[in-house]
Amino acid sequence: MREIVAVDIGGTHARFAIASIEDGKVIELGEAVTLKCAEHASLALAWEAFGRSLDRPMPKEAGIAVACPVTGEILKMTNNPWIIHPSQLAQRLHLDNFVLVNDFGAVAHAVAQVDASFMQHLCGPNIDLPPQGAITIVGPGTGLGAACLLRRGSKYFVMETEGGHLDYPPLDDVEDRILKALRQRFRRVSAERIVSGPGLTNLYEVIAEQQGLPITLRDNKTLWQNAMEGSDTIAAAALERFCLSLGAISGDLALAHGAQGVVIAGGLGLRLAGILGESGFAERFVAKGRFEAMMSEMPVKIITHPQPGLFGAAAAYAEAHS
Repeated sequence: MREIVAVDIGGTHARFAIASIEDGKVIELGEAVTLKCAEHASLALAWEAFGRSLDRPMPKEAGIAVACPVTGEILKMTNNPWIIHPSQLAQRLHLDNFVLVNDFGAVAHAVAQVDASFMQHLCGPNIDLPPQGAITIVGPGTGLGAACLLRRGSKYFVMETEGGHLDYPPLDDVEDRILKALRQRFRRVSAERIVSGPGLTNLYEVIAEQQGLPITLRDNKTLWQNAMEGSDTIAAAALERFCLSLGAISGDLALAHGAQGVVIAGGLGLRLAGILGESGFAERFVAKGRFEAMMSEMPVKIITHPQPGLFGAAAAYAEAHS
C-alpha cells in the first residue's frame, strides 16, 4: 500500500486529498481540502497551498482530474482560466509519476470502484448497476460532464467524452421558445447552456422575459437557493425545465453509449438528489419512442460519495499502476 495525491480541478474549485492505494484500488481517501480556483493563479500555486496545509511531505505520485479534454500539449480549462502543460507537470509539482484524466473520466473510475452503498436509486428498476456492459455517467455542475464506463470480464475501461456539449434538444413548445431565445445569445446552444449551474440562470431569464415578468434574481447562488426552496415562482419553473432537460439528455446519452445503466453525478447531481425523483426526470428519460420499453428497464442511480472526483482521480492512478 502506498500514498498518492488526488486532485480534482473543476471550473470553480480545486480539491486535494491524500489517498492510499493498493492492487489497483483505492483503499482510503483522506480529508479533502477545497480551494477556490479564482484565488490561485495556477495549479502549481494551488498545489503549494495544499502542501502548506499538511504537516508532512507531499507524496511523489498523483492522480489529477481536470475539467477539460486531456489532449495536446496545452490544456485550457473549459470553465477555468488555468492553463496546464502536461509535459511540465512532473517538474512543476515535483512528482515522480502522475496520471492525468478528464474530470468525468475520473467520476467513471469512481463509479467502477466505489461500494454499491454510494449508489442511490433514482428511477427505473431498483437493482444494482450491471456488472458487465456500458454505464453512462452524466453530471451537471459548473458545466455538464459526461463519460462512459465499459465493464468486460474482470476489467473496466473508461471513455472520456464531451457529451455535455451536444446540441440542446427541445421537446415541446416551451423549449422551442427557450431555444429560439438562447440562439440570440449564443452562436450554438449546447446541452450545457441549459443543464449546468449557469444554465439555470439562462432558463430563469428567458422564462421571465417570455412571461413579461421582471428579472429580480441576479446572483446565481441565490437563484439556485430560491429555486430549490420554491420561494420564487419563475426560479421554480426554471428548475422544473432543468430537471426535464437533464432527464432527456441523460436518456439520449445512454442510447448513444448503448448503456445498460446510468449514474447522475456532479455537484448539482447530488444536491438535486431529493428533487429529481419528484420531477419529470424519469418521464423524459424513458420517452424515446420505440425504445421506451428498453429505457424503462434501465437502472438510474445518483452517486452519493462526497468526493467522487477525488476518489476517481486516485482510482485512475491506481488502475494505471496496478
